[in-house]
Amino acid sequence: MSPDEGRARGSWSQRGAAFGIWYLRTVTFLNFLSAVWVSFGSDIRRHNSAEFFTPYLLTAGFASAAFSLFLSVTLRRGKRAAWILNLVLSGLLTLLFAFGMVAAPEFRGHVQNWMSLVLTALFAVALVGGRREFAAKGDRANPKLAAAVAAGGLLAASLLAALLVTVTNTAAGPSTFVQRWRYGLMRLVSLAADDRAFPEIATPNWVNVTINVLSTLLLVAVLWAAFRSVRSTEALTADDEERLRALLARHGDRDSLGYFALRRDKSVLFSPSGKAAVTYRVVGGVSLASGDPLGDPEAWPGAIEVWLAEAREHGWAPAVMGASEEGGTIYARHGLDALELGDEAIVETEEFTLDGRAMRTVRQAYNRIKRAGYTVTIRRHEDIPAAEMDRLLQLADDWRDGETERGFSMALGRLGDPGDGRCVMLECRSGGAGEEAGELRALLSFVPWGEKGLSLDLMRRDRNSENGLMEFMVLELIQRAKEVEVTQLSLNFAMFRSVFERGSRLGAGPVLRLWRSLLSFFSRWWQIESLYRANAKYRPIWEPRYMLFEKSTDLLRIGIAAGRAEGFLEAPGLPKWLNRKHLENVR
Repeated sequence: MSPDEGRARGSWSQRGAAFGIWYLRTVTFLNFLSAVWVSFGSDIRRHNSAEFFTPYLLTAGFASAAFSLFLSVTLRRGKRAAWILNLVLSGLLTLLFAFGMVAAPEFRGHVQNWMSLVLTALFAVALVGGRREFAAKGDRANPKLAAAVAAGGLLAASLLAALLVTVTNTAAGPSTFVQRWRYGLMRLVSLAADDRAFPEIATPNWVNVTINVLSTLLLVAVLWAAFRSVRSTEALTADDEERLRALLARHGDRDSLGYFALRRDKSVLFSPSGKAAVTYRVVGGVSLASGDPLGDPEAWPGAIEVWLAEAREHGWAPAVMGASEEGGTIYARHGLDALELGDEAIVETEEFTLDGRAMRTVRQAYNRIKRAGYTVTIRRHEDIPAAEMDRLLQLADDWRDGETERGFSMALGRLGDPGDGRCVMLECRSGGAGEEAGELRALLSFVPWGEKGLSLDLMRRDRNSENGLMEFMVLELIQRAKEVEVTQLSLNFAMFRSVFERGSRLGAGPVLRLWRSLLSFFSRWWQIESLYRANAKYRPIWEPRYMLFEKSTDLLRIGIAAGRAEGFLEAPGLPKWLNRKHLENVR
């Protein structure tokens, strides 16, 4: 087969898949519309009975709309199971329609029936043509989970329906609990029970609607269990970590975020040559990588291709958080679009100075803390005795703001691990002659960035300590960088830095000013603007960082996954007090 024939087949396959997806989206809209537009819904139901029939899945109502919506979403994600289910149902329905048209002459007299036959057949043919686009695997446990959800959910929903019927039944005659339970069960299964079969039961309309809503929720839960993606992959093994450390030893100076690839809640895929790797984590059906690939840039494409292939195999949305311009360019060559997230603040220690008018405010704050007697100790983790490290771990945990350990793309997620001996710890102690003299007030931990750099990992301080301790510690490290033989520091990441910088300038346009105002509003909770201003005082070099994504329609999904990975959003689950994890537990 020639390349042109291959491209033509690929094009037709994509068109077939697109037709199937848009057909289901259209049916979803019509089903929702018929649920709120009473006369339209009645027409659809009337045409779907007696001598009429309607196209595949066009049945009117919220439950049918939820069903078709779920199938459209799973088809769009390339789920093989969804493709098989749709093909079987639409194929059987096409055969049934065709048999009815041949066997019953009265069916052939209605134009609607011919339209229904043609649309259903076209949908089935489109799925056959687009079969190559639906290769995403589901979790092997999905059938068992779906069966368990269906059985348990149906029992729970039917008992709840029976309780509602018991409380609201206004019929004159007596009824047993079994009769009321059967009534609720029939409404759950068929959405409309035969009232003639239950003369002893009469319920308000809102009860019937509530039971139908329960039926819709149960259907969605069963479908989710049946078609959900593989939820996780194997975390880093000891062998994986050793190979990643070898790549960092050779190429770790390329990316300041490289060391964070060693987080043990990530998975890794290596290039065929083993000279490069992509680390990632699957969150909410999103394969979320961070930073640039590790290793030799010439081998990056091989690692990226392996990562993208796995994402497509399982129906995950591929995304990258915090890629540099170099890494983002390579990702973009593999079909990903780029969106600038913000800038990373990098300080060259040999060029930094506190002199000059521009640094006056920073210099005054630094001198104020220094006059108060505060001192900073700078040590590699490997030089800290075990007993002292245990004490630092305890304080770091106690000083944490909230119970969620935040960070993913720019955080290691552990402290004091024996393998992280080259990390650098800064300890700030109070001065003076009182009882609190020499007490530990704040901590900073940096991870290695190649041979001559450090990247900020963890910041903790006593909430009762003076403001400005973090800035004082960073300035101490900059000025004493030779003690740990480093020449560059990577500080916090400032999201949307350019918006705050340009939005405050004279002549900024109304859209830019509005965008800046919106970000300032959200900064009350997420410290977006304060991080920018905290970094800007060091007059750093700003290095842009990018988010890479495959489809713009996945941006909301990717944003939620990134928020969960970074610890800003939490999925519903057990109470926090049941999930609390101390830093000691991830050592």
